[in-house]
Amino acid sequence: MTPFSYDISHLTGAAILIAGFALLYQRRLRAVLGTFAIQAWALAIAAAWQAHIQHAPELWATAAIALVFKGLLVPFALAWLVERLGIHRTVETALSIGWTLVAGVALVGLSIVLVLPVTAGTAAVTRETLALAMGVVLLGMLMMITRRNAVTQVVGFMALENGLLLAAVSAKGMPLVVEMAIAFSVLVAMILFGIFFFRIRERFDSLELRYLESYRGDRT
Repeated sequence: MTPFSYDISHLTGAAILIAGFALLYQRRLRAVLGTFAIQAWALAIAAAWQAHIQHAPELWATAAIALVFKGLLVPFALAWLVERLGIHRTVETALSIGWTLVAGVALVGLSIVLVLPVTAGTAAVTRETLALAMGVVLLGMLMMITRRNAVTQVVGFMALENGLLLAAVSAKGMPLVVEMAIAFSVLVAMILFGIFFFRIRERFDSLELRYLESYRGDRT
């Protein structure tokens, strides 16, 4: 691998990780959805670049799936649900933005400490991209934990899956069936989440999760 190819791989992986931090920083749903779309576009670029440097034509299909489904369809569908259900636009957090970002930095550091020694025998670009991917996964989990709105928790789940897909495209020789299975799981998850949103909105007139926590049986 040439130094230029190495740098581009690092740049795309770092862009996905920075987008993960940007998701934790946002306080409004529209900004959250826009940031997620940017992260998905960066993932599509990363997959396309890996297809080029690995000479793996199947990764071009992965890049197209990431761009169309995760970069366009999923943000559009979530934005439509937000408008259709009249969801409150401000995101309520269980932890302040500052402390959430501090926790995110700690989790990324933990991912580096855990992944780099385990992958010592692999290529440098693979080791470091896997560490970045693990950081993206942990940031997605952190978003699911610290956000009280159901839509933002879905975005956290999708961001977590972006980290898994980044790890998959970075591992040379990963079969296309893995990326197809991930894309199919995202499609199914979107359908289930849509039904879930409508049911919560119908019963509680809100998608804030505190109403679920305080609910104790059907009202008479």
